[in-house]
Amino acid sequence: MTSDQEGKYVYCIIASAKPRSFGPLGIGGRADDVYTVHFEDLAAVVSDTPLIVYDPTRQNVLTHELVNETVMRDFTILPLAFGALFRSEQDVRELMRRIHGTLRDTLTKMEGKVEFGLKVSWDRERVLAEVERENAEIRNLKAQINAVGADAAYMSRIQLGRLIETALNTRAEVYVRDIQARLRETTVASQANKPIGERMILNAAFLIERAREAEFIQAVDETAARYDELLSFKYGGPWPPYNFVQIRLRIEPGQEGDAPTDA
Repeated sequence: MTSDQEGKYVYCIIASAKPRSFGPLGIGGRADDVYTVHFEDLAAVVSDTPLIVYDPTRQNVLTHELVNETVMRDFTILPLAFGALFRSEQDVRELMRRIHGTLRDTLTKMEGKVEFGLKVSWDRERVLAEVERENAEIRNLKAQINAVGADAAYMSRIQLGRLIETALNTRAEVYVRDIQARLRETTVASQANKPIGERMILNAAFLIERAREAEFIQAVDETAARYDELLSFKYGGPWPPYNFVQIRLRIEPGQEGDAPTDA
C-alpha cells in the first residue's frame, strides 16, 4: 500500500525542550531522520513517512523498537504502540497539548526505570516424575491400571489424565508464585502475559530501577539455579517500559487520543 501524502510516525514521548536528531533510523526503509517535535517541555520523537498503515512485520517492529532503544540511552521515554501516524507536526503538538499533564505525570513515574522480560519453561517429563513421586493418588491409580491392563481400565485412565493435568497446573502455579516472590524485592512492578507454547509457564515483564538492574539479574540467576534442571529461565532487557505505558494515538486531527496508563 502506497500513499502520496506525507505524515509523521511517532515512536515515543520524552521530556525535552531542545531539538534533537537521532539519525537516519526511520521506519519504512527510506532512512528518514528521526527527530523531535516539541510542545513546551515535552517532545515527540518522530520521522517523516508516507501516510500508510504499517504492517507489524519483523522489520517494521524491529525498527520501531530500535528507535525507542536508541532514544532511551539518553532519555526516559514513554513508548507508543506500534503504528502511530499523524498527518502533520501540528497534529502531534495538539495531542501533547491535550494530555500534557498526564504525559508529564507518567514520565515522572517512569523516570529512571526500564523493563526486563522473563520467560520460564519447564521440562514437563521431569516435573511429572517429581509430581508422581509426591502424589500417592496418582501412584496408586497408575498401579491399578498396570495391574488390570490399559484396555480394561478406560475410565481409570481418563481419571488419571485429569489427576495429572490438575497436579501439573497446581505445580506450575506454585513455581510461578515462588519465582515472583523471589524477584519482588528487586522490582517496582510486574505484568504477567500469556505464556507461549506448552512448555512455557511464565511470560512476564518487570519494571526495574536502572540502578538495580544487576540485583534483578542476580535474583533471576539465583532463582534459576534453585530449580536447576526442572525449569529454564530466559530474560531480556533493558527495554523501554512497553508493558507499563500504553499510549495509543489516532491519526484523525481533532479527536482525543487515549491517555497513557502505567503500572
